[in-house]
Amino acid sequence: MIEDSIDLSVFNELQESTGCDFIKELVETFIEEAPGIFTELKSAATAGDLDQFRRAAHSIKSNANVFGAHELADLARQLEIAGLESIPEDNAQKITALDAAYERSSTSLKALVDG
Repeated sequence: MIEDSIDLSVFNELQESTGCDFIKELVETFIEEAPGIFTELKSAATAGDLDQFRRAAHSIKSNANVFGAHELADLARQLEIAGLESIPEDNAQKITALDAAYERSSTSLKALVDG
């Protein structure tokens, strides 16, 4: 399951370069802050705020890439790019998919650092 949501080569490289304690702190910070970023993304979609929508999607993408959560990063990237011109009409479906990918990724990250 972990391998489905986290690229272990990326995660392991990060862990080797930063150490177990620091990566645990990074994961905990990501998991604490992500719900707020998702709230910003959803609020921006509702309000039609393109700048905030793109910033939130970009933040999710960037954080996900750090840990090797490629599915999550790819979905966030799609929203970020779509937000260059308009809020995607199917944003509710895309955000639901993003939420599900986040749940899988965060569960896997917790398992890796608590291992």
